[in-house]
Amino acid sequence: MNKTMIASTFLLATTFILTGCENEAEVKNEKTRGAELAQKYIILDGHIDVPYRLEKNWQDVSKATSDGDFDYPRAKAGGLNAPFMSIYIPAVLQLTGGSKELADKLIDGVETIVANAPDKFAVATSVKDVQQHFAQGLISLPMGMENGSPIEGKLENLTHFYHRGVRYITLSHSKANHISDSSYDPLRPARGLTDFGKALVAEMNNIGMMIDVSHISDDSFYQVMELSKAPVIASHSSARHFTPEFERNMSDEMLMKLANNGGVIQINFGSTFISKKSRAHKDTYKAELAKFLTANTLTKASPEAKQFEQDYLQSTPFPYASLDDVLDHFDHVIQLIGIEHVGIGSDYDGVGDSLPTGLKDVASYPNLIDGLLERGYSEADISKILSGNVLRVWSEVEHYAAAH
Repeated sequence: MNKTMIASTFLLATTFILTGCENEAEVKNEKTRGAELAQKYIILDGHIDVPYRLEKNWQDVSKATSDGDFDYPRAKAGGLNAPFMSIYIPAVLQLTGGSKELADKLIDGVETIVANAPDKFAVATSVKDVQQHFAQGLISLPMGMENGSPIEGKLENLTHFYHRGVRYITLSHSKANHISDSSYDPLRPARGLTDFGKALVAEMNNIGMMIDVSHISDDSFYQVMELSKAPVIASHSSARHFTPEFERNMSDEMLMKLANNGGVIQINFGSTFISKKSRAHKDTYKAELAKFLTANTLTKASPEAKQFEQDYLQSTPFPYASLDDVLDHFDHVIQLIGIEHVGIGSDYDGVGDSLPTGLKDVASYPNLIDGLLERGYSEADISKILSGNVLRVWSEVEHYAAAH
């Protein structure tokens, strides 16, 4: 499909209007308004875990794949234009070593996807790239690093990964690291950011790297808000209002700080991020599994543990969130801090079999758009959610760096 950009509604052009199509019948066959708008505007998703999925099991995602949440045919059907490829680094490597090596390997994998299908994909390192690829009908593959452990305490590694195309860094993941405490880790050795983490925030601003506050502890978040001179993102988080005991999501107070900073929260679709009921089910299962493993001196990798999971889910099925539950998170954020501060951060290929009904893979964005339309959002509002807000933040980060 040929698309032509014609208008700018945000800082330095962030959304564009479809003016033509190679096959007129293609437009006529669109079943919903959501499907039409999915093809009309840039859809940017802040977090998709394709690189780590492929590192474990390489597949040609330029063609339909039998598993996973992302491939080219489904992305095109869903209107996805700019999925941030997550360069995910497991926290265990902070102890064993190899974080930087894995990050470089995963970036190599993204480059291989593009090299094997240059008519379908292109690496994007700027807002301008995303806009140009959209006009050319290519799917942009910008990259974000999930867990800053590959920085290894060296600012020169920040420069290295910037030159390799990484455009945001999630400061920590499931454990505290040399940069920041983690929301998942009961140990808070730095009580927020480390001294190096504070220096890194300033240098990320200066180099033009977006700061991602997903995963970090509340104390770390507030310190980032005090230090960052440019807007930040939460690349794949949701509203703690619906999951009060889940620190990984963002509280209302945090959301208001994020808005004051000019930043954007990108809503995570995983059911355990969205639904209190889903969250409770997962927490209960983890507690029961831990008791089973301890009583039988087993590990999570054992066949017995896998059988325990199958039996547990058969007797106590997982309660998936719904599309309406996800829309409730968008509504809450928008009502609290405004339409300019929310986007999409699905966590496709990252949350396993926990995706809500109606949002099971990257072909599902039209369902989200239809839901937003049904709740009264205008086309202009929806264009901001789909990409406009994040592209505005990315532009401001670029411009801050250019001036410093």
